[in-house]
Amino acid sequence: MKIIILGAGQVGGTLAEHLASEANDITVVDTDGDRLRDLGDRLDIRTVQGRGSLPTVLRQAGAEDADMLVAVTNSDETNMVACQVAYSLFHTPTKIARVRESAYLTREELFDNDHIPVDVLISPEQVVTHYIKRLIEQPGSLQVIDFAQGKAQLVAVKAYYGGPLVGQQLRQIRAHMPHVETRVAAIFRRDRSITPRGDTVIEADDEVFFIAAKKDIRAVMGELRRIDETNKRVVIAGGGQIGERLAEAIESRYQVKIIEMNPARCRYLSDTLDSTVVLQGSASDKDLMLEENIADTDIFLALTNDDEANIMSSLLAKRLGARKVMTIINNPAYVDLVQGGEIDIAISPQLATIGTLLAHVRRGDIVSVHSLRRGAAEAIEAVAHGDAKSSKVVGKAIEDITLPPGTTIGAIIRHDSVLIAHDTTVIESGDHVILFVVDKKHIRDVEKLFHVGLSFF
Repeated sequence: MKIIILGAGQVGGTLAEHLASEANDITVVDTDGDRLRDLGDRLDIRTVQGRGSLPTVLRQAGAEDADMLVAVTNSDETNMVACQVAYSLFHTPTKIARVRESAYLTREELFDNDHIPVDVLISPEQVVTHYIKRLIEQPGSLQVIDFAQGKAQLVAVKAYYGGPLVGQQLRQIRAHMPHVETRVAAIFRRDRSITPRGDTVIEADDEVFFIAAKKDIRAVMGELRRIDETNKRVVIAGGGQIGERLAEAIESRYQVKIIEMNPARCRYLSDTLDSTVVLQGSASDKDLMLEENIADTDIFLALTNDDEANIMSSLLAKRLGARKVMTIINNPAYVDLVQGGEIDIAISPQLATIGTLLAHVRRGDIVSVHSLRRGAAEAIEAVAHGDAKSSKVVGKAIEDITLPPGTTIGAIIRHDSVLIAHDTTVIESGDHVILFVVDKKHIRDVEKLFHVGLSFF
């Protein structure tokens, strides 16, 4: 696939890295020559320096025969104009734009071929807000992913000493919970992937990814670790777009405080939010944190745009007694350094956003793509189409499907039912199939499984 990416920042660079390794023809456009040189030295891609909204620059990037334009610069307006130019002059089939401003996002009628021709809108703030909200709703989880509009969930937890299943084989899950259907999809032990089998023994500190119907998630978590108390008190450091959206989404169910430095922003938040308490000050101010009883806080969230400020305020909150600490980290190099120590969860906005983008780049009917363990593996939701003649999966039992190495099928969502995958489970047309791909070089092979042959048409 020939793809033009506008913007060589964190999102554009991470996307180029993902796609270049999958035999796509990638061109990255940016005004910053140093960024482009850095990307060009690391990846097998073309680069073009210039403003991505200009027709001459898009032509130079190969827009005349491009399959897709992904506009993820820091400017909403540049992204929207670039999509308009690509549609009007080059008839680019698929146009994806990152749009952050909520004033645009709330007017859906703007985005169609008669107005601003954007096929897919990506809002990183919206994606990250939903991501954090799910983590708050599932205490003890490291990652929570929805499939099929939330009917099934994939949850990552760390197995703790004293958990009922630590030191036991995976097949014991069925004995412990005979009425709950679940499947362990992946295990990471000391940063190494282990293929889960019935005789695999769970060790303390393993990161265990399991999938189940949403209603059964809490029961399964209780088998792998001590169930954390329900979250009640949440403190958010940073009242920017993500902090505001998150407070708005959870303030009816939790006691929420926002700590924000900017006095004007504090006044705006106080007027906009219903029950959230807004405090003007710095989350790195020890006296303020003690005054606000940070030791009684269930979750402390550092959501500013400054990685260093987020890390320092998170470390302070943990030292002062906050039960769980989550931190937004924009620099991917920091994420693995800080997670798992005093900071419980490091959230990468880039990786959360990349999954949404990848779902539209993949071939076949791919509904969603999610990065696991900060990009080390992927969970994919694909829809099976066709019949036994035209499809490689429809009408076949899972044990008869030749899956690429490192790939497992975890669950099937059929209508409103969540079917945990067993060897004898037969896939039907219209099923949503949840796959886990540990070795990402086999992504293209997974996509081919869900291509429909010509006989179907």
